[in-house]
Amino acid sequence: METVTHREMRNRSGEILRRVEAGESVQVSNNGRPAALIVPVGGNLLEGLIARGEARPARASIESLAAITRVVSLISSQQMLEDSRGRW
Repeated sequence: METVTHREMRNRSGEILRRVEAGESVQVSNNGRPAALIVPVGGNLLEGLIARGEARPARASIESLAAITRVVSLISSQQMLEDSRGRW
């Protein structure tokens, strides 16, 4: 992902927006700090995060969660927390 300055965005906005329409993401900085992220419209947020390395794809499908069985505990969550913190 390219970073452009506020001034570059103002001077080359047409070119930059054409690149964004083509699927690129562009970060805009102001005074050396990131100020905005311009991403293509209609893009899937998760796919964008994965492409930028900010998220990982799922290792299993959502349907696999149905196979998880609920376990009934003999003690409450509060008791478990207190035990783990040494307050027993």
